[in-house]
Amino acid sequence: MGDERIRVLSDLHYGDRLSAVRSLSQIKPLMDGASALILNGDTLDTRPGPDPSGTAAAEAEVRAFFAAEAPPSTFLTGNHDPHLSEHHSMDLAGGKIFLTHGDILYESIVPWGRDARVSRERITSAFASLPDGGRRLEDRLAALRTVAASIHQRHQSERNFLRYFGRLALDTIWPPHRAWIILNAWRELPSRAARLASIDRPGAQFMLVGHTHRPGVWRRGPLTVINTGSFCPPLGGMAVDIEPSLVRVRKILPKPDAFRLGPTVAEFRLSGA
Repeated sequence: MGDERIRVLSDLHYGDRLSAVRSLSQIKPLMDGASALILNGDTLDTRPGPDPSGTAAAEAEVRAFFAAEAPPSTFLTGNHDPHLSEHHSMDLAGGKIFLTHGDILYESIVPWGRDARVSRERITSAFASLPDGGRRLEDRLAALRTVAASIHQRHQSERNFLRYFGRLALDTIWPPHRAWIILNAWRELPSRAARLASIDRPGAQFMLVGHTHRPGVWRRGPLTVINTGSFCPPLGGMAVDIEPSLVRVRKILPKPDAFRLGPTVAEFRLSGA
């Protein structure tokens, strides 16, 4: 990595009414001091929707912004932007740091969503057809992205303010038992991440994910799991700086005109550095 400072963000959800990112210029201060940037999934929604031209325009805007206004940027795919990149995961620091969006941790991508049953069925079928029973994580991630691309936008595509929040409630928090599913998914994420890493990335010291919109840092055995949260309220997000010898987690502060890097939440030394 040389003397780089790689900054990791995730879950901008640009173009979604729930996202606090109304203009991409708001995130420019988050790039200060970074020599490279990684967007760890769900930068926007590229799935099929009722307004293909709008989706294409948002994607073009994102690509143009990061090409012109940001340090060299790598997009990793998420369940909302499965078409955005051919990169579904990344290994850094000689395999000590592993990044992926995090939906691979759940059998149905979004276990609390209305599409959970359909997603689970399609994933089961897709994994069953993989060579070697889907032993390679890269094969499973590619299959997962194919499934994600087959799930259409729901409330994300709604432009009317009132209908958007009505559909959001129906898609995610109604009926009330879905709240328990969300809390359980949050609770299980660190252990699920540790299980996956122990099999697919046994040399990793850190695993960086997003997806569930719950920021946090957890220790599970030899692995530190970091969830960067999101740019959607109410829980907010965090940025991770990866330097040659350090991993630093910082809170992201929303300001009226822009997002700023806030205080350090946690800091770790890379062993062997």
